[in-house]
Amino acid sequence: MFDQYGPPPTADEILDALDPEQRRVAKSVDGAVCVLAGAGTGKTRAITHRIAYGVLTGVMQPTQTLAVTFTARAAGEMRGRLRQLGVSGVQARTFHSAALRQLQFFWPRTYGVNAPRLVERKVPLVAEAVADCRLRADKAELRDLTGEIEWAKATQTAPDDYPGQVLATKRKPPRDAAEVARVYAAYEKIKAGRGQMDFEDVLLLTVGLLDERIEVREQVQAQYKHFTVDEYQDVNPLQQRLLDLWSQQSRSLCVVGDASQTIYSFTGATPGFLLGFRHRHRSAEVVELVRDYRSTPQVVRLANRLLTHATGEAAKHRIELISQRADGPAPEYVEFGDEPGEAEGVARRVAKLLEQGVRAAEIAVLFRTNSQSESYEQALADLGIPYVLRGAERFFERPEVRQAAVLLRGAARSADSGAGSGLAAEVGAVLVAGGWTPEPPSGSGQVRERWESLNALVRLSEDFSAARPEATLADFVEELAERANAQHAPTVEGVTLASLHAAKGLEWDAVFLVGLTEGMMPITYADTDEKVEEERRLLYVGITRAREHLTLSWALSRSPGGRPNRRPSRFLDGLRGGGPVSSGGSFARTAGAAAPASGEARERAERRTRSGPVRCRVCGRGLAEAAARKLGRCLECPSDLDEELYQRLLDWRKGQAAELGQPAYCVFTDATLTAIAEAQPSSENQLAAISGVTRAKIGKFGDDVLALVAGRVPGTSEPFVEAP
Repeated sequence: MFDQYGPPPTADEILDALDPEQRRVAKSVDGAVCVLAGAGTGKTRAITHRIAYGVLTGVMQPTQTLAVTFTARAAGEMRGRLRQLGVSGVQARTFHSAALRQLQFFWPRTYGVNAPRLVERKVPLVAEAVADCRLRADKAELRDLTGEIEWAKATQTAPDDYPGQVLATKRKPPRDAAEVARVYAAYEKIKAGRGQMDFEDVLLLTVGLLDERIEVREQVQAQYKHFTVDEYQDVNPLQQRLLDLWSQQSRSLCVVGDASQTIYSFTGATPGFLLGFRHRHRSAEVVELVRDYRSTPQVVRLANRLLTHATGEAAKHRIELISQRADGPAPEYVEFGDEPGEAEGVARRVAKLLEQGVRAAEIAVLFRTNSQSESYEQALADLGIPYVLRGAERFFERPEVRQAAVLLRGAARSADSGAGSGLAAEVGAVLVAGGWTPEPPSGSGQVRERWESLNALVRLSEDFSAARPEATLADFVEELAERANAQHAPTVEGVTLASLHAAKGLEWDAVFLVGLTEGMMPITYADTDEKVEEERRLLYVGITRAREHLTLSWALSRSPGGRPNRRPSRFLDGLRGGGPVSSGGSFARTAGAAAPASGEARERAERRTRSGPVRCRVCGRGLAEAAARKLGRCLECPSDLDEELYQRLLDWRKGQAAELGQPAYCVFTDATLTAIAEAQPSSENQLAAISGVTRAKIGKFGDDVLALVAGRVPGTSEPFVEAP
């Protein structure tokens, strides 16, 4: 990297900073060049150095050079790198930003009026269109309809042609294709009548302007002679049409992409333009970047093996990566008994990495759908590990979850009695009004995402009821409020929680790919070979985000004690030979986390690895439910709870939570406090044997808890005296 404050590099120094393949890219400053760049191979470095080399050698003029990409972040990174290379004046923009700039400049000069006003939120207009068509749609359906209209416009499909296009492409629309077409037409009519345009219109109107007005097209083509397109595998037909109009008279056109990272087909993106580039530009130079500077050989080998099983057109052009880094740890495969155990096991491994000096910001937990985030948010919060949720609203800030909270609060206020064992059924009955159904909706999209979020609340109520059989709906509402407050607390540098789609373009030292079961990866609604292959590419993107540490995990059942009827993802077939499969129960030892320090804690961890269940300490029966295992006894067996001690623990926890600015459950859950009040531990070893008491929590709270159990005021030798 060049010093941005020192003298700018020379053309030779630009080339000297590159590997042989990158150097070929940089020197191809005339004509067409197609760069097939694998993950972590330095594609941004190659194309920015190419632009800098072209400027320094006089082939390119900065003001005649346009670099386009798909996100403002990527465009900003390109501008920053060009500045470091001593190049200014080059336009680096997104497709929409570049088109909007041209539209706002040429529209008034061409038509004598300002360009239509840009509407940033389409959903309200779609809602009006639905009403005009005398149809009904809730918020989730409106978002799905909006997405479908975006797809139609990106593929240049008019409302009248939409039903036929759906039939031809075997697309599954969010509702009847004829109804979607009617809404689409009404939406366009409303928007045009108000002199408005949406983001897709920015491209459509620019294409129309350049197509119809030769004087405008010639001026744009005279302005820009050199084009660079990043992430070219994500181009849709409308963007390609605009690029064709821009670059008809260009001196050079450089595109860069990787067909194996095409994961946005639902937006109309297709790798066909990348793969067909050499056929449209017969004299194009094709350069493959295969040297992976991001990931260790172990991670790279796994990524390569995954793609050897791929099929389809993109698979024919896959890139075999070659790692340039030193050896690292082998990827780990971890099988858990249930989803909560998976979340807790991953959180423990994260804690171990933090102890080893890995920064929280260099760790990511990646999942297939946003609805999976809640259990990982909770597991990290339980260990006091900060996190940030990327690419999605926080779980408790999602509209459907906020609406559900309102419904539950209203129901709790009007409830005549606490439901106790019927809490989950009561929550489910309330959430039916919010759109929840016992069975998931078919297909994908916002409707499915909303259902997943609401279903997560129903599942949460099941777990809450199991831990507190006497809990009422009001208790559950209070628990939800505490969890929501924890998410609103100021967050410092934290572990990233993100969907695989949101992780595209990012990288971390350590990556956990979680929930890798059939039905989730590939997702249930991936019902064609093409969709399954896109799911494989999505997993490939996840694997290649990791620089050094990579863990792939799955759970055999949804909840503790449930039937282990889930199967690991088919994508793992043929991969696990590269690394052992660890049992989630022994995760602390097999996956490198700290081994339990105490004899009783070690015995407890070993009990989890045995096939037989934990036994009730009262009657000796096997314990299957999570709440029962946490207490160490059947829920119906008599409790030897010390009521006074339990109340002391509750009061102490309330003070600790207020001091830390966290909800009470982040200190200890109710079930853990109950177990402490029953077991009455007298040493750290005995305290560590209680489920929910981690070594980290012993370090923070152990002395206080043991003092309370012994009847002393924490931090003193004074006996605890109950208030009169």
